[in-house]
Amino acid sequence: MLNGKKIILGITGGIAAYKCAILVRLLVKDGANVRVIMTKAAKEFITPQTLSVLSKNKVYSEFFDHDLTWNNHVELAEWADLLLIAPLTANSLAKMASGQCDNLLLATYFSARSIIMHAPAMDLEMYKHPTVAKNLKLLSSFGNYIIPPETGELASGLIGEGRMAEPESILLAVKKIFCNKLPLTGKKALVNAGPTYEPIDQVRFIGNRSSGRMGIAIAESLANQGALVTLVLGPSHLNSMHSNVNVIPVETTAQMHDVMLNNYQNADIVVCSAAVADYTPEKRIIGKMKKVSEEVKLNLIKTKDILLELGQKKQKQFLVGFALETENLLKNANKKRIQKNCDLIVANLSSSKNTAFNSEYNEVFFVSDDNNPIELGLKTKQDIAKELVQLIIDKTKGSK
Repeated sequence: MLNGKKIILGITGGIAAYKCAILVRLLVKDGANVRVIMTKAAKEFITPQTLSVLSKNKVYSEFFDHDLTWNNHVELAEWADLLLIAPLTANSLAKMASGQCDNLLLATYFSARSIIMHAPAMDLEMYKHPTVAKNLKLLSSFGNYIIPPETGELASGLIGEGRMAEPESILLAVKKIFCNKLPLTGKKALVNAGPTYEPIDQVRFIGNRSSGRMGIAIAESLANQGALVTLVLGPSHLNSMHSNVNVIPVETTAQMHDVMLNNYQNADIVVCSAAVADYTPEKRIIGKMKKVSEEVKLNLIKTKDILLELGQKKQKQFLVGFALETENLLKNANKKRIQKNCDLIVANLSSSKNTAFNSEYNEVFFVSDDNNPIELGLKTKQDIAKELVQLIIDKTKGSK
């Protein structure tokens, strides 16, 4: 059931770490590819060698190995479909809640865009402490899943709530997340992202500064909620490694148009976030244009309006478009929503303070048919993507 799923098991320094040998074995037996990251304290309770043998993979603990090989926390985070932290101690919980990052596991956690699950383990009074409860609630508000601890005999000898869930229970929780409990399970999503390049000659083109970061974040957020995603990605140095995201690279608007139209009918959710070139040279110059004239005139023609065509063909699809405006943001965004038959427009104002392009941040409004725009304020594109996907889930709830 977990065939091909890439899972990082993060182990912190609690006595319940001894159960992780069984947990790793169960995950691997169910088909998952497991990598383990341990904190220094976790090694006091279970050896890396044991976990390496059971996972059939290297166990990570420090940023640098003895041979000075750097363990890249960003690559680890991007590799994973799921980051599972078990046991989660009060100490590591507090660091995650407050943004402290002093080991490889925490660095991977703060870099993760995958599903994140925690299995807390601590003594009764510690688990019931208001600070711990507050921190767990905060992680939940970030979209992290908490696997509740069980009641039983604790390391202190007391009987009560705080025992890490048994490995079999954790395995079941993981299966539910991947298989049938995510709100977009069974849905197909189609997303475009990045710029398009319109060739002038063999080496020159018309393009823009879009990185594709926003669309990639949306595709991964949709995948994290269970959707099977097709991402049509224009030229970009970024990419998605998510196992539920199928990336189709394109270069020109015409190529993006054809791929979007070919995949549109099977999609339930469509998000057009790409910064598509509006014009393309009427004729492409063969070879490289020589620099011989003082001026060059290019005859430009309109490219195909992908969003407009999709809106005209819309049937069951929930269609989301993007609008980058320099003035009258909400008025123009709502006009675009109506003209292009979109269910929702993500509108952002281009200004000296908010360029949107090639940035990790953006400031947007969600404009839908209820005429009550939702202002998000300045947020990371990953956070915007999560809020957009949650709004899509809310608006499509109950649709077949």
